[in-house]
Amino acid sequence: MNEQQLADFCLGLPGAREDYKWGGIRVLSVAHTKMFAVFGLAGDSLSLKVDKDLFLGYVDRPGIRPAPYLARAGWVSLALPLPVGDEEVQDLLRRSHQLVVRRLPKKAQVGMLLDL
Repeated sequence: MNEQQLADFCLGLPGAREDYKWGGIRVLSVAHTKMFAVFGLAGDSLSLKVDKDLFLGYVDRPGIRPAPYLARAGWVSLALPLPVGDEEVQDLLRRSHQLVVRRLPKKAQVGMLLDL
């Protein structure tokens, strides 16, 4: 998948919106400010949040490293072209979205939770 296809997939998730921050970096978020995917944070890359207990397993894989500035919050950066298949990246994006949604107040989560 290319960057636009990935962004379109993200925008199909409940409550997702797109912004450009920090001089043109493409950011996908929920609840106006809670990021779940960032394009180009580490050059040609896709950064996203992963479960903390899976973080070390992901960064051991080729083409995946801790995301600059966000690694301590459980974010990884995948080099483009992606080192994983389309199905796996879609699953990672869904999970990142849900990790962020679950941190929102219960009232804000309405309509954004998915069955994973």
